[in-house]
Amino acid sequence: MIIGSHVGMKAPDYYAGAVKEALSYEANALMLYTGAPQNTRRIPAERMKIREGRELLAQAGIDPEHVIVHAPYIINPANSTNEETAAFAMDFLYREIQRTAEIGSRYLVLHPGAYTTTDPATGLKAVTENLERLGDYPEDVMICLETMAGKGTELGTAFEQLAQLLENTRYPSHFGICLDTCHIHDAGYDMHDFDGILDEFDHVIGLEHLKVIHLNDSRNPRGSRKDRHANIGMGMIGFEALYRAAHNIRTEHVPKILETPYVGGNAPYGTEIAMLKSGMFAPERLNAPERKELL
Repeated sequence: MIIGSHVGMKAPDYYAGAVKEALSYEANALMLYTGAPQNTRRIPAERMKIREGRELLAQAGIDPEHVIVHAPYIINPANSTNEETAAFAMDFLYREIQRTAEIGSRYLVLHPGAYTTTDPATGLKAVTENLERLGDYPEDVMICLETMAGKGTELGTAFEQLAQLLENTRYPSHFGICLDTCHIHDAGYDMHDFDGILDEFDHVIGLEHLKVIHLNDSRNPRGSRKDRHANIGMGMIGFEALYRAAHNIRTEHVPKILETPYVGGNAPYGTEIAMLKSGMFAPERLNAPERKELL
């Protein structure tokens, strides 16, 4: 099982510190933002201690492709109403692609965006057109469009929408899919039948396009379209369904990344990874309330 979590990348150790944090959880994968996800402020790559981080990965035997970068939330590829904002966002995304390549990562996760005041068809067309602005970039980086829960006017809540985006791009080799278990549950898919989800994904999109899985529980009922993550086993999906998803042989080559909430101000990832490895659900180790108190 290739599994890790979101980790921080902050001064003074930056990338090396992010790798150290992942190793402290006994992870063999990790995900990071190149800076704060809410803004475009970034430090130069030469200050990010990339070489030191790569050395730590090599010592631990972790494939650099198992380091995932997440694009900031402020990029909205579905924007069709403000040309200046769209151009700025795609320019920033191009620079994020370059930073991802400099780190040595392969996959850059991106939310498809929200159509805001227009409609889904217009939003999907805008995603394709805005991503075309990137051109046929030479870096060995793949943008992984993420499945979304359906809050507000979010796109990517149905596999069919993501398939349309992949089919309409001129550069299909540059795009893959990141499947988020909380998001698809909140969008209406049944996580208790993960093989059925994979069958549908394969039929609509193709399993060869699945490159990253965000493994999260959900605080809300199936189909709620709310997108609120819960700790593993502490939400409406439950431990057994997530354990089966984590160990599904059809996705054993796909990195699984935890984005679950901190508990009492502490990262839960070491405990959650241990539970998913062992198959033993131990909510008391999370120092979290029982499931019924979360709902």
